[in-house]
Amino acid sequence: MRDQFISLALILCVLHSACGLYFHISETERKCFIEEVPDETTVIVNYKVELYDPRSNGFMPSSPGIGMHVEVRDSDDKIVLSRVYSSQGRISFTSHTPGEHVICMFSNSTAWFSGAQLRVHLDIQVGEHAIDYANVAQKEKLTELQLRIRQLLDQVEQITKEQNYQRYREERFRHTSESTNSRVLWWSLAQTIVLVCMGFWQMRHLKSFFEAKKLV
Repeated sequence: MRDQFISLALILCVLHSACGLYFHISETERKCFIEEVPDETTVIVNYKVELYDPRSNGFMPSSPGIGMHVEVRDSDDKIVLSRVYSSQGRISFTSHTPGEHVICMFSNSTAWFSGAQLRVHLDIQVGEHAIDYANVAQKEKLTELQLRIRQLLDQVEQITKEQNYQRYREERFRHTSESTNSRVLWWSLAQTIVLVCMGFWQMRHLKSFFEAKKLV
């Protein structure tokens, strides 16, 4: 029972974490991020692009002509989303297969000055963190208690998805281990057969050699 509570606490810590960061890219550079997502889970990506200004030696809001091409691939390497967005936006997609989803971003233009650099602020929200509960409460006219219950239900649903995903990973790892063990076994048997055949051939060869030299 204690282990179950510890596992639940760890899952809640994961669910309540958000990926907020920024990174620098040049006009031809491509940056990719890997996010492990259960199936049928909503993912929201918020981003903002800033352009380096050598006069102020800092980053300023980018011009309207600068945008980002965003590409998302699922665990089967199928394209989930691929399109050009503006310099600031919000991207949303729903996973249909569990596993690692690769989110890649790169500039949509090479018309800038050589050596131009961008700073991209990125925030990835997965599961119930992607839900705007203030908007939900306003649209569905929920009380504070009803909204809190809604949040708890969504959290429980996300925990169930995370547990199912962990079971899926465990099953996949077990199949990989069994396949590897089977290949190692057959390879060992093949090596043993080859060694026995070589030993038998060497004995026959030595026997023929000694008989030809009349040593036996």
